Amino acid sequence: MAESMKGLKRTHRCAELSAANVGEKVTIMGWVQKNRNKGGLVFVDVRDRSGIIQVVFEEGKSEAVLIEKAAKLRAEYVVAIVGTVAKRSGAVNDHLATGEIEVLPEELRILSESETPPFHIEENSKTKEEVRLKYRYLDLRRPDLQRNLMMRSKVATLARQFMANEGFLEIETPVLIGSTPEGARDYLVPSRVHQGHFYALPQSPQLFKQLLMCSGYDRYFQIAKCFRDEDLRDRQPEFTQMDMELSFVDVDDVIDVNERFLAMLFKEVLGVEVPLPIPRMTWQEAMDRYGSDKPDTRFGMELVNVTDVVKDSEFVVFKGAIENGGTVRGINAKGQGGMARKKIDKLVDYAKDYGAKGLAYIAIHEDGTVKSSFAKFMTEDEMNRLVEAMDGQAGDLLLFAADKNKVVWDVLGALRLELARQMNLLDSSEYRFVWITEFPLLEWSDEENRFKAMHHPFTMPMEEDLQYIDSDPGRVRAKAYDIVLNGTEIGGGSVRIHQDDIQEKMFEVL
Repeated sequence: MAESMKGLKRTHRCAELSAANVGEKVTIMGWVQKNRNKGGLVFVDVRDRSGIIQVVFEEGKSEAVLIEKAAKLRAEYVVAIVGTVAKRSGAVNDHLATGEIEVLPEELRILSESETPPFHIEENSKTKEEVRLKYRYLDLRRPDLQRNLMMRSKVATLARQFMANEGFLEIETPVLIGSTPEGARDYLVPSRVHQGHFYALPQSPQLFKQLLMCSGYDRYFQIAKCFRDEDLRDRQPEFTQMDMELSFVDVDDVIDVNERFLAMLFKEVLGVEVPLPIPRMTWQEAMDRYGSDKPDTRFGMELVNVTDVVKDSEFVVFKGAIENGGTVRGINAKGQGGMARKKIDKLVDYAKDYGAKGLAYIAIHEDGTVKSSFAKFMTEDEMNRLVEAMDGQAGDLLLFAADKNKVVWDVLGALRLELARQMNLLDSSEYRFVWITEFPLLEWSDEENRFKAMHHPFTMPMEEDLQYIDSDPGRVRAKAYDIVLNGTEIGGGSVRIHQDDIQEKMFEVL
């Protein structure tokens, strides 16, 4: 039977206590993590969001009725305990922040009893996700999830402080709006007042923040809830983003604010120094070197363009790709020359998932012997020059893709990451940022037989490229930028068109 809290007031969270509190009378409240009954000696670990502390009920130090009551405690009972902080009588627990101390109780109240939980409340739970989600209120008690939500709260607090200091105003924008489709489908909400009509949920506060800039608010930000009816990927259909808009600025100004913001967050939250300025890489360089506009720069294995090296070869795959305006590029998987043929075949199948018709390879064994899927179509001199262009050494595996640029980039970019995973090249403790800049303004759509905006039709072209907007639209670069961390795009944006003649021209081209 649950007991009342009347007359009790919590003095500390469990892990806020330390050796500095020895001798103090305290009141703690929380959940029973575990109970060990040694007969006349009961150890109870009490947990709250701050951590765990051990409470010791012992004959001679605690009343018999208190020990008897403690022995009945089970996992996830909610308790209130009044007692005195003491140095641990047993061995220090180096795995706990409170491992040097314990609480010697004089009062125990059971605030709520619990049935046996369906899974242990512990870090890195191996319980199936469906079970954890069914009992989400229990899952959210786990320390790793609590740390995540507490970190998120800290990030939001720091963000607000930083943005206020930078002259931004936090302004909340509407959630029930008219449909303004962006990159995904809208979620719709039926209107009770206007029968047969629907509100849409915002994919982003885009139009509202533009209105705010037109209205002279100069710098706006919002920790904004966004809704996109799209398949699951690196975000959910309902997600939160740090949203901002600035007036009278150019690319460098936006990048400066955001990289200082990121550096502050990583230092304050993770204790990680982010060297500034963050490196920048143009879209073209990123695609040529990594086959991706969100490159993971924690490791090398960069793409090498060998089109000129093989342009005169009789290998029909290379020759056909080049004649059709494509390229031949390769990557060097260092130390993988002895890879089994079955594993290479799996890499070929993997590449086909990204549009490749196949994958050519050269395996250089440690003894210098070479196995290749296409050597018989090349002269010895051509093979030697190709290996040299790829910096091929004994023990290396050289992989090649030949097709239109987009296919080659997609295939080798994905293959590079897959090999990095297999070769354990991804250091999760390393944080490697890079800005990707100068995206193409437009991209050609074979399906629609026309140019489409790569980001959206309101992105400002780079002024020096405006001369090509009629004659060679695909050459025009945009004032668009993404911030990438360890191969994941974590943010991005663009400078907007504010000149009506340029906006009209953009619509003409589209």
